[in-house]
Amino acid sequence: MTILPSTALVSPLVAAVWCLAQAGEPAAARPEVPIALQYLPLLAIAAAAYLLLFRPERERMKKQQQLLGALKKNDRVVTSSGIYGTVANVERDADRVTLKVDDASNVKIVVTLSSVARVLRDGDTGGGAGDGGGGS
Repeated sequence: MTILPSTALVSPLVAAVWCLAQAGEPAAARPEVPIALQYLPLLAIAAAAYLLLFRPERERMKKQQQLLGALKKNDRVVTSSGIYGTVANVERDADRVTLKVDDASNVKIVVTLSSVARVLRDGDTGGGAGDGGGGS
């Protein structure tokens, strides 16, 4: 057991650390934990992040790319800003889609291809919560 040289000159925090260091077991008597067991929590967190965050996002992006790849003239669509329209023209090389917004006055707007959020089916008004519209 070692005694501190002059306890009056040493701060209480250093004295406490010194005492705890002297009271511990020798390093040789401690059981060695396998390295695989040490990294197990880190691997579990990485697997959970992949399953809960990265994989669903990748599937959503793949589904959106398929939707944009199948986009054609006369499809009813909703843009990400909530504009309903009918596709009048698709220019994939220029990344543009021309939408006919109003048939009566022949109003057309040009949006980027990636701003198309979804394609409406027959009889779909786009108000449902389960169709991926994200409306509020």
